Amino acid sequence: MNAARQLYKLQELDLEIDSQEQALNETMSQLGESQAVLNAQRQLQSEQEHLEELRRKQHSAEWEIEDISTKLAPAEEKLFSGRVQNPKELANLQHEVEMLKAKRTQTEEKTLGVMEQVELAEAGVAGISSELETLKAEWQHQQQELSEAVERLKAIISDLKGKRQLLAAEIPPQAVALYQGLRKEKRTAVARVEQGICRGCRISLPTTELQKARGGHLIRCSSCGRILFLA
Repeated sequence: MNAARQLYKLQELDLEIDSQEQALNETMSQLGESQAVLNAQRQLQSEQEHLEELRRKQHSAEWEIEDISTKLAPAEEKLFSGRVQNPKELANLQHEVEMLKAKRTQTEEKTLGVMEQVELAEAGVAGISSELETLKAEWQHQQQELSEAVERLKAIISDLKGKRQLLAAEIPPQAVALYQGLRKEKRTAVARVEQGICRGCRISLPTTELQKARGGHLIRCSSCGRILFLA
């Protein structure tokens, strides 16, 4: 096998290695935390904090109702006991009872409103929690698949590099050095010749270059500088 053919096969291996390494890098970049999961966790935390604040308001309102009831009970008992005979004192006591009752009613209505908000917030927290669990399960499954894909790609790359090493050992060192230098510049260092045209730059080759290339010599395209390979 002439050097140009060997270098072309080496290039095919290198391009495949490049492709697999790119796939590996892209796959590895997807490993790690999920933005969707993080967003759901932040949203859940915010909703939980809102729920706790509403519960504190509910408890505060309930305590206020209890406090009003504690004050109202003895006032009503005194009002209806018949012990108070003074009309002014009786009127004041009746006014106090009415004020306490009105305040309790207002506080009870406020408490009911807060309780409705608590129920809505609890439903919201439950919904987000369920969504978060689903997202976590999907993320864990995805991470498992990605990890397996990473290992497969690493095995493929290792196999390709092994083949490359064996092939490169069969090629004259100076030819490999030329190839690697060109590859750094152009990525594709070896160009196929089809119908007398260099497929690297798509320019027709002089007859002398074609003849030398057919003769198995390591010839470079006079236009683009790539090594010429006649299939």
